[in-house]
Amino acid sequence: MNIKTLELIDNTLRIIDQTRLPGELVYLNLDNYYDIIAAIKSLAVRGAPAIGIAAAYGLVIAAGAKPNVDRAYMQQVGEELKAARPTAVNLMWAVDRALGALSDDSDIAKDARRVALAIHEEDRLLCEKIGVNGAALINDGDTILTHCNAGALATGGIGTALGVIYTCQEQGKKIKVFADETRPLLQGARLTTWELGQAGIDVTLITDSTAGLLMRRGEIDHVIVGADRIAKNGDFANKIGTYPLAVLAKAHDIPFYVAAPYSTFDNAIESGDDIVIEERAAEEVTEGFDRRTAPEGVAVYSPAFDVTPHDLVTAYVTDRGVERGA
Repeated sequence: MNIKTLELIDNTLRIIDQTRLPGELVYLNLDNYYDIIAAIKSLAVRGAPAIGIAAAYGLVIAAGAKPNVDRAYMQQVGEELKAARPTAVNLMWAVDRALGALSDDSDIAKDARRVALAIHEEDRLLCEKIGVNGAALINDGDTILTHCNAGALATGGIGTALGVIYTCQEQGKKIKVFADETRPLLQGARLTTWELGQAGIDVTLITDSTAGLLMRRGEIDHVIVGADRIAKNGDFANKIGTYPLAVLAKAHDIPFYVAAPYSTFDNAIESGDDIVIEERAAEEVTEGFDRRTAPEGVAVYSPAFDVTPHDLVTAYVTDRGVERGA
């Protein structure tokens, strides 16, 4: 994969503006940390690992822009970055890891850069390991269903769920992918199909509600999704619409895999009941992509994520191996 979702150049973070895909490949150059916060909130950069990396780079840029920077200031910036999106644990993890390496007795700007670059490189390597571990579960000729986008656009490497698919391709396996459109912001339609198309993967776009039909017909061999936070008991949060897929997979006896790095596991929370679910603006549903599709004034409930119970998960594919679920 040659997609560079984000890259630190001097004291500027260069990202692909994912709100412009697939129509345009546009890069944003962010040279202050509050623009990085805005990019995370607007989903210009998205995906749990990627926003963690972006936040770590936000600390680098903040440190480089302020003379006589101290740890108290960095802590303040870190809290602002962590507040950008509440569900993805990688965001908090990356900021806390970077802050933990800083002290007033050190060169804060230099240390922040060192840790951020290390987080980015580590994620690249984690994705490769997840890809290898997950590919061992996939046979030549299999068909995979995925939801939302958990590929190069969502990480610092080849991706988690899509990383498995890319690794299968590298191994010479002929596989087919069905990608849910993933309403309401169509990350599957706009991003996953674009990514897979760039790599020459056989991908077919479906509406979210088509998955059950394909499963009933026996056309799906595996479901593979990413995760934004995994609780101690294995319950996990992922893009809204994931839980119904897990229920359908269970009903049709189809393996359901969660692909995620160790940094997505949050042992500080016992179960999915403790995961804070981000709610998005009503306009993303009623006026998506600048076209009104619902009456003025209609009430809207728009959670960005749902929680899937651990007993619906066949296995967790991580950088450290495959851990069997239910």
